[in-house]
Amino acid sequence: MHTVALAVADGTPLFELAAACEVFGVDRELAPTWYTFTVCGDDGARVGDWLTAGPQRGLDALAEATTVIVPSCRDAAEPPSPALVAAVRAAHEAGARVASLCTGAFVLAEAGLLDGRRATTHWAHTDLMRERYPAVRVDPDVLYVDEGDVLTSAGKAAGMDLCLHLVRLDHGTAVANALARTLVVPPHRPGGQAQYIPAAVAHGRDPVLAGVLSWALDRLDRPTSVRELARQAGMSPRNLARHFAATTGQSPLRWLHTQRVRRAQELLETSDLSVEQIAARTGMGTATTLRRHFSHQVGVPPETYRRTFHSGG
Repeated sequence: MHTVALAVADGTPLFELAAACEVFGVDRELAPTWYTFTVCGDDGARVGDWLTAGPQRGLDALAEATTVIVPSCRDAAEPPSPALVAAVRAAHEAGARVASLCTGAFVLAEAGLLDGRRATTHWAHTDLMRERYPAVRVDPDVLYVDEGDVLTSAGKAAGMDLCLHLVRLDHGTAVANALARTLVVPPHRPGGQAQYIPAAVAHGRDPVLAGVLSWALDRLDRPTSVRELARQAGMSPRNLARHFAATTGQSPLRWLHTQRVRRAQELLETSDLSVEQIAARTGMGTATTLRRHFSHQVGVPPETYRRTFHSGG
C-alpha cells in the first residue's frame, strides 16, 4: 500500500493542506487500492488562523511514508521549522518521494533536497528563494517541477496540479482524469505551463486561444498544422506562438504532441485497440511515430505503459 504523509507545521495555510487531503485522503474507489493517508505534525499546530490541528502522528512518522507532502509555510520570509526540516530530510534519506506545494519548497530547500536541482514555488517568492538558496535552480515560470524523488509546485491551484500529477504517475491517466472530474478541476495542466504572473495575464486568459485549444483537442485524430491553428485563432503563426508560450509554456507543435500522447495514454489504459489503431486515432499516423513520441514523453514504450495501467490488467 502506498502511504502518503502530510506534514503539518504551525501556521500551515488551509488551501494546500485541504487539496492534499482531498486527493490522497479520500478513497473514491477509482482504483483497486488507494493511498493510506496520514497527517503528521505537532499537537496544537494551527492551520491558518482559524483551526487547531490534531495530527494522527508526530513528524518522526514521515520517515515511514512512501510519499511526503509538504504544504505551504505560514510565512516564506521566516526560516522554516527546524523540526520539520529535519523530519523531511530524514524521510527523503529513508527513500520517500517528497513533494512541496507552493512555499513548502522553502522547507525542501532548507533541508538541502533542492541543491543542484530545478525547482519552483509561488512566483511572488521565487526571488527570495533564489537569493536565500543559490544552489537551487529556481524556475519561476512553471506550474510544477518533477525531479523524480523531489517535486515542487507553484502557488495555490498549481498544488492541485502536482497532486494530480502524482496520482497520474501512480495510477495512470484514466484514474487521474476521473478524480479531476470528481473534484471539478482541469484533468491535466503540464508542469511547463506558465504561472499566471502579472506579465502573462493578458495572454494566459485570452478567450480566443482557449477556443483554439478546444478546437484542436476535438480533432486530435487529424493532422493539424501550426498554420491551421493560427487561421482558427485569426492571427499570424508568430503571434500564435507568443500566445502559446505565455499560456502553456510550450510551442504550438509541442503542445499538440503532448495532447496526442495524453490521448494515447487514455486509450492504452481503457481500450484494447492496437498500437497501430491508437496511432491513427491520436493523429500520430504510424505506430513507429507514436512509439517515438510516447517513449520520449512518458519514459516507457506504449506496450510497457499498457501492461502497467490497463484497466483489465
